Amino acid sequence: MYVIGLTGGIGSGKSTVAKLLQAHGAAVLSADLVGHEVYQPGRPAWQELVDAFGREVVASDGTIDRKKLGGIVFADPNDQRPLKRLNSITHPRMKGMMRERLAELQQQSVPIAVLEAALLFDADWDDLTDEVWVTVVPPEVAARRTAERGGLAVEQVLSRIQAQMSNEERITRSDIVVDTNCDLEGTARQVEQQWSQLQGRLAAASAQSGV
Repeated sequence: MYVIGLTGGIGSGKSTVAKLLQAHGAAVLSADLVGHEVYQPGRPAWQELVDAFGREVVASDGTIDRKKLGGIVFADPNDQRPLKRLNSITHPRMKGMMRERLAELQQQSVPIAVLEAALLFDADWDDLTDEVWVTVVPPEVAARRTAERGGLAVEQVLSRIQAQMSNEERITRSDIVVDTNCDLEGTARQVEQQWSQLQGRLAAASAQSGV
């Protein structure tokens, strides 16, 4: 099975590209959905989070209250220690779960899978992939898109974007760049072209190996 890592910042069109790849036949694994599972009771990370941040982060239904946890983690913008602690607990657990899900897809003879993860590089998950695609758009465009979608102020979104890895760094570490600063048709054309080229590469590699 060939694994595409798909990453990109807030409002960069990552989910749109994931849906387009899914339409071409790829199986999509979302790191966001895996992340939600990590917080569930019975998961190893649950007890670690309670031990690290206190019983006050547990909701009435026994799950981790992510809003309360976020309030603790981001209480002091100048203190990155709580965020680093949170990431040290959740990121390795998520990586293990994503490795398991990818193995399941491989057992199902899925030819191409997409691991969609905003933190692909930040959390060192890119070694689960064979190549990386990144979606990019100017920060001001990403901020406007996100503000319109989520009801946040553009300035708030821009501050979050500026705290993330830059487009330039992501591009440097990626194999394929999809520029989504265009209409849906423009993005779809790029994805179709890259998908076609990938099929060609995989066919050539298969022929060379005699498979």
